[in-house]
Amino acid sequence: MNHGPILRAIGNVQLLSSLLVVPPLTLSLYDRDGATLAFFDSFVILLTVGLALFLPTRRAQGELRLRDGFLVTTSVWIITSAVLAIPLVIAPPQLGYIEALFEVVSGLTTTGSTVIVGLDALPRSVLLYRALLQFYGGLGIVVLAVAILPSLRVGGLQLTKGEVTGPMKNNKLTPRIRDTAAALWVIYVGLNIACILAYWAAGMNFFDALCHGFTTVATSGFSNHDASLGYFESPVIEVIAIVFMLLGSASFALHFVAWRHGSALVYAEDGEFRTLIRIALFLSLFVAVELWWQGMYVGFGDNFRHAAFQVVSGLTTTGYTTTGFAHWPGMAPALVVLAAFVGGCAGSTAGGIKVVRVQIVAKLARRELMRLVHPHGRFPVKLNRSMVGDEMITTVAAFVTVFCVSLIVSALAIAATGVDLFTAFAAAASCITNLGPGLGGVALHFQDLNDGALMISALTMLIGRLEVFTVLVLLTPALWRE
Repeated sequence: MNHGPILRAIGNVQLLSSLLVVPPLTLSLYDRDGATLAFFDSFVILLTVGLALFLPTRRAQGELRLRDGFLVTTSVWIITSAVLAIPLVIAPPQLGYIEALFEVVSGLTTTGSTVIVGLDALPRSVLLYRALLQFYGGLGIVVLAVAILPSLRVGGLQLTKGEVTGPMKNNKLTPRIRDTAAALWVIYVGLNIACILAYWAAGMNFFDALCHGFTTVATSGFSNHDASLGYFESPVIEVIAIVFMLLGSASFALHFVAWRHGSALVYAEDGEFRTLIRIALFLSLFVAVELWWQGMYVGFGDNFRHAAFQVVSGLTTTGYTTTGFAHWPGMAPALVVLAAFVGGCAGSTAGGIKVVRVQIVAKLARRELMRLVHPHGRFPVKLNRSMVGDEMITTVAAFVTVFCVSLIVSALAIAATGVDLFTAFAAAASCITNLGPGLGGVALHFQDLNDGALMISALTMLIGRLEVFTVLVLLTPALWRE
């Protein structure tokens, strides 16, 4: 194990994370809201930890090996979350440490589950802090470190192998991995600016537009209001949210190609993105018809409006709400949550299994059915008119299996803490897909869960955000053998 490069990488990210506290610290000073000391303490601790790890190892030689990259990826999330939880303990809402840690992990993993009730009464600095956590986690704090810190003289490929999501994560957009990360972040920031301006033009005040812009493109779902986007009661704002939730759940590699070629036609040519849109349209219509049939809202238009918003919010794993969808009749609530299992495209900020994996599994199932009918036939699995190799098929099948097993284990572990089984499965599903809101006892918030259930939920969010294997591989003895 290369201790020097590992510690330097972790230290660099802690130094970068300290900058995350500066905007809410500045706003707290301006508003005199009593949260200044909390943010200052967190800033000092992050700076101290970062310098303590970086300075002694700044001249350390060597590259990160594969196992080192996995260790750094997971360690960075855990250490950063542990320190960034401090402001929420000291400042309003003055959570217990486990609750604060859950809230921060939820933010950094772009899950959007919350233990806070009374968001409308919180200081602006705390609301900005929550939004920045999700902005920061949107494309991955490890990728951010590779993009912004050129002084991080370690193998960037191993880091991004652990952080970039989806089965296509080894594809490079530029010859150097650091340039790739920087290009992705330029696009990410550009989408955030466009979303903020659109919200502002639609009637949000600038502060709400800023915070919701951060959490929309990150497909994360934290809001400044308990009623989420339903607070604004604006169809225009909901349409803007739908557009940018879908853009956030599209592959950033696709955004890069569209930007480089100056053409939006690449979106129409991409099979995964087309499938995402088809799923969104089909589920929106299906749920709208069910709501209309049950007489949930007046007129088909209102039913489609609420159905489309909640389906897209679920499919992209954003988790915004405009209505209490958990109380919808029939199968509509379950469809919103199940959509999150599909998730967005590979290489996006969305969670879930990812559309491309679902495509491959569906084609694999079809192939096996055809083999039953024609035992001697050959039925290749194709994606975008290209053959999918057996190694990729095996990897995807293994991922989906381990994803489902992780969900079951997490749900049973939460239930073992005393939570009822339905709520336990709803919480586990919400966390592993990075959706945010769930059903049952976690339909609105996670405040009623005990500390043990919150810790398990936080770990489940981390496993979901880092796509299962990145975390679980650390438990494999073979990884640590010389």
